[in-house]
Amino acid sequence: MTVIAGRADLEALPATLPGHALNDAGMACFPVLADAPGAEVEGLVLRAPPEAAAARLAFFAEGLGHEMRPVRLADGTAALAFVAAQADTVQAEVGAWSMAAWESRWGALALDASAEAMRYFGRMDAAGLAWRMPMILSRAGSRQAAADGAPANLRSATPASEVSCLARHTPHEGYFLTREYTLRYPGFDGTMSPPLRREVFVAADAALVLPYDPRRDRVLLVEQFRMGLYARGDPRPWMLEPVAGRIDAGETPEAAARRECMEEAGLDLERMEFIAGHYSSPGCSTEYFYLYLGLCDLPDEGQGHGGLESEHEDIRTHVISFERAMELLTSGEADNGPLVLSLIWLSRERARLRASA
Repeated sequence: MTVIAGRADLEALPATLPGHALNDAGMACFPVLADAPGAEVEGLVLRAPPEAAAARLAFFAEGLGHEMRPVRLADGTAALAFVAAQADTVQAEVGAWSMAAWESRWGALALDASAEAMRYFGRMDAAGLAWRMPMILSRAGSRQAAADGAPANLRSATPASEVSCLARHTPHEGYFLTREYTLRYPGFDGTMSPPLRREVFVAADAALVLPYDPRRDRVLLVEQFRMGLYARGDPRPWMLEPVAGRIDAGETPEAAARRECMEEAGLDLERMEFIAGHYSSPGCSTEYFYLYLGLCDLPDEGQGHGGLESEHEDIRTHVISFERAMELLTSGEADNGPLVLSLIWLSRERARLRASA
């Protein structure tokens, strides 16, 4: 409440709302209040919230796709509630919802995402927030995933808390973010660096999977237009890649990899093998990749088409032999880092995979 409403002193009273229920439809990080005849919801009602707090609540709720509706509480009191805008669609999915279970799974992520979302209040409308919410949630999920960190048996174990952040601001806040830091960090000689200005591209984590058919010894690659190539001045800005996609908030990398294989190539993977997890460009980006090999049945060699129209994806698929894939490495046509790494890994493990197919 403090993060979204902007104050902690609001008068909130226990209340029961009949004819409604909560579920995890839509953006599962935040429960959805939907029509449910015969059900009821236990919660809190704010008594005469200040105009500024009410505006903040409306901004956040509408950014999640909810709309304000008049309701009547169990004691007959008239109130306003934010209900799923597509209540008829959500209604059939309503089921038991547990605050304890939600808090255990989503609490920290929801608080993180809410803090970023409310930084936009007063600087854009709710539609602008709604457009950004998927990435806000994914970025929050990425920060949660980064919290454990990787081992430090060879590299320095100096914690991030030893870095002194003197200033931070965000010059660009679109679907992606760029952040500018002024900071000092401890050097290997034990002294602090002078104040340094650094910029970073803030992205979400991604799952990537190279589909491989060990029985036919074939791989599937996807091809699509890529802005990075175009902006760099590459004369042919279409790239060959593994299947790849952003990891949604609360989604495991494995689940994201399977989902993307279905969306981009129509593939239902038999099983996956983990290749590596790594930063894509640690000098200037927060993006983290989870790489997998996806074992599956692949069709005959040739081209296909994939991607979601709703996301304006124009994807061509290529099913090629392992030998042809390795030729791409030699020629340099395979110049996508995760693809190069995945093919090298496959060349090492290929005999084992084929023997067990």
